[in-house]
This record gives sequence, structure tokens and C-alpha cells, in this order.
Amino acid sequence: MSAIDGWDLGQHTAHGVTHPTYRKGSGPGVVVISEIPGITEDVIAFSEEVVGLGCTVVMPHLFGDVVSSDSPMAAMASLRQACVNREFNKLRLRQTSPIADWLRSLARELHTELGGPGAGAVGMCFTGGFALAMMVDDSVAAPVLAQPSLPFPVGRARAADLNLSPDDLAKVKERAAAGCEVLGLRYAGDLAVGTRFETLTRELGDAFIRVEFPGRKHSTLTAHRQQEGVDRVLAFFREKLLDAPGRH
Repeated sequence: MSAIDGWDLGQHTAHGVTHPTYRKGSGPGVVVISEIPGITEDVIAFSEEVVGLGCTVVMPHLFGDVVSSDSPMAAMASLRQACVNREFNKLRLRQTSPIADWLRSLARELHTELGGPGAGAVGMCFTGGFALAMMVDDSVAAPVLAQPSLPFPVGRARAADLNLSPDDLAKVKERAAAGCEVLGLRYAGDLAVGTRFETLTRELGDAFIRVEFPGRKHSTLTAHRQQEGVDRVLAFFREKLLDAPGRH
């Protein structure tokens, strides 16, 4: 039996781009975007917890296998695949990854279908900042950034960059000032995150909920699962999506 059994395979098309999706649950929508190497058993297990909370989870399949191994070889293969994909901005400063438009469309579709105060979004590692970029769209009410790692932190400027264009950053700041909070999780010694949490704190102020754990591990919600982090994400979704005004 595969960990993905029970998830409905579908697809989403936007701006001429189609990616497969896996969906399960009922209630307000949450887009869970897997990290490198792909939709692993750990990513599925975390998503099952969000389903158990009372949400409809959609996992887009953007790279890697389903179900993906979490071996170093699988990670390298997925990273090579992602690095040649023009949907992802790996090194450029102050530019939003093109995949953000596709992800925003997916969130809008879920919100239109399911209603409520909006959709949630979780990005992890390579995709961590995508949840922030999705917040540009008003349909996203609960963005979660787990160890955001793009652009690759080569030099100080990239280490601090949020993978957002100036216009998108302005919209994110506008939404944050209007009350849309952003939850971020990282291990304090994780070099892949660079100094982005400092940038987020400076740009978003109290709207950035900064959760940091001691150590030099990486994947807060999956391979190096930190239970307090998982609990904080579930509580965030409960507050923003399930208990918020406009839920019914």
C-alpha cells in the first residue's frame, strides 16, 4: 500500500501551464507545496494532519517522484530537475518565481469552490518563499514559510532576499499591514535560510510570526520534524481558516 493511496489525482492549468495535483479532505483549502526531493512520505504525513484538522489539502506535483524517496540521490535528481525549470527563480535578486502565478490561481480556485475566509499555503525549503508570493492574491489568508531557501544564499544580498519583485513585496506588506499574518519556521542554525527571517521581521513587523528552534537541522515539518512547529502550523490554520469570521 502506498502512502498516496486515498488521495485524488487531478490537475490544475493556469497561464498555459499544467501540473498534477493530489487532493484529500473537506473544509477550507490548503495548498501544501513539497520541498526537495518531492512529495515524500513525510510530506504526505504532514498533509494528512492538516486534513485531520478539517481542511481540504491539495499537493501540487512540481518535481520529483510520487511517492518520492528522501535519499540523497533522490534529492540531487529533483534538484537538477528544478534547477533547469524556468518556473523557479534560483539566484536572481528581487524577482518572484514564475510558478507563483500558477500557485495563486490554484489557491483562488480552491477558495472559490470551498468558500470561507481564504486558503492556506505551506511552502518548504526550495518552495518556502512561494507561500509568501501567493499572499499577493487576496484568496490566501494563511501563508506558512517553512525554512524558505530561495534564492540560494550565495552572498549577503541573496541570503536576505525574499524571492519577491518590488511590486509583489509592496502588496505583501500592504496585506500584512491590513492584518494578514505570516507564520515562519526555521532551525536557527540553518544556513540555507540565510538572513531572510531578519528581512521578514524588518519588512512585515509584528505580522511576521517568527518561530525558531535551536540547532542546525533543516526540515522543520518533515524529515527533521519539530512537533512544536507542526502544532503551531495546525493552530495557525485553525485560527485563520476554521475559527475566523466568514468561515460559514
